[in-house]
Amino acid sequence: MNIQQLSKRLETVVSYIPKQSKIADIGSDHAYLPCYAVNKGIASFAIAGEVVKGPYLSAKKQVEDAQLTQEVEVRFGSGLEVIAPGEVDCITIAGMGGALIASILEAGKEKLTNQRLILQPNVSSRSIRTWLMDNEWDLVGEEILEEDDKVYEILVAEKGNPRRHYSGELEKELLLGPFLIKERNDAFLKKWNQELHQWKNILNNMEKAEKTDALEERKRELIQKIQMVEEVLIP
Repeated sequence: MNIQQLSKRLETVVSYIPKQSKIADIGSDHAYLPCYAVNKGIASFAIAGEVVKGPYLSAKKQVEDAQLTQEVEVRFGSGLEVIAPGEVDCITIAGMGGALIASILEAGKEKLTNQRLILQPNVSSRSIRTWLMDNEWDLVGEEILEEDDKVYEILVAEKGNPRRHYSGELEKELLLGPFLIKERNDAFLKKWNQELHQWKNILNNMEKAEKTDALEERKRELIQKIQMVEEVLIP
């Protein structure tokens, strides 16, 4: 992967960036995504935010080597502290856990106005959907794809009615995704069949453990999730 050729996962993230946006890529690592977006004429300006010194220095070198220092700024800082309110039109956060992405959005929510958010969690997309709903963000699109035997979800949100694309089965849709449930593509089916297998193994082990109130509560939650997923996979 380089600034000319992204992974399928990051190319899909970029595909949701509106043309000629000013973007901020949070947790940018080597700044491949912002450099690629600028090179392709998708973004007019980009900020690459990085909180870890090594990747920050790598990103700076990458931008300098690509001769993009006028178009791509590399900034050192945590989460959304690297941007000013209204400075960018679009924010991308990719390759982290969903709970961490939600915490970044929560910590920097005074910076969030009318941007498009493009979020790619490695796990726990539910954490992001819940945050978006609680904070009046409309989930306008979702995509799920497989690359190198791993399954990734991409969530796209804009400020607006947070329930617009949800039906009455809120808990199920927060877990699986309101758009993804309808599409049920191969990557979706692979992900949730794997999750089901794992959850059933955990449940089986719980049955052998000493009973406590906390364990019984965890079992109830797990059984509920298993039922919700099975209702979608076996309609």
